[in-house]
Amino acid sequence: MAEVLLIEDDVTIRTALTRGLRERGHAVSSSGTALDGLRLALGERPDLVVLDLGLPDLDGAEMLRMLRAVSRVPVIVATARDGDADMVPALDAGADDYVVKPFSAAQLDARIRAVLRRVGDSRTDTSVSVGALRLDPRTREASMDGTALDLTPREFDLLHYLCSRPGEVVTKRELLTEVWQLPYGGADKTVDVHLSWLRRKLGETAQRPRYLQTVRGVGVKLVEPT
Repeated sequence: MAEVLLIEDDVTIRTALTRGLRERGHAVSSSGTALDGLRLALGERPDLVVLDLGLPDLDGAEMLRMLRAVSRVPVIVATARDGDADMVPALDAGADDYVVKPFSAAQLDARIRAVLRRVGDSRTDTSVSVGALRLDPRTREASMDGTALDLTPREFDLLHYLCSRPGEVVTKRELLTEVWQLPYGGADKTVDVHLSWLRRKLGETAQRPRYLQTVRGVGVKLVEPT
């Protein structure tokens, strides 16, 4: 059982999903607005938030950015918006999964269980180090030569995934699947942009790489500088 906060302005959908999730053993609280949902998320500290993007007082993507500034609670975006223009920014803002309406309570329950399994697995991870880089997924802290790196949540997840596979070439499709949770692929440009940001924070460039080496036509690998 999980404590789930459902933020959905459509009363019919909210009622049906609340009933369906409770029938599957979850404790469900709900809200029809972004600001009230944010208050509940911070006050009740649920195990997971299901967030609609089309809210009446504040766009759900903006609420997600506000929530991510103060909380790491897992978030599943549940919305009728099915294009990359909405999906990619939501995942970049820190969503853990994205499900497009219409969907059943059974489907949402499966997504909830999958996200919570991933979160549970990450909490048992140990720190990883490559060269002077060190990442601790439990505290979500990263450092180089003992100096903290200021990484966004997505940058941390990307760097941690690469650090856990040192010297291994990882394709952009794999990164979209494992880091962005887009099982059917997505925009390669999203990966390129985040790699560029990471390089800058690691003190390197694509032309003069130290840790992040591009393998043309294949992907990228993280190596220990020589």
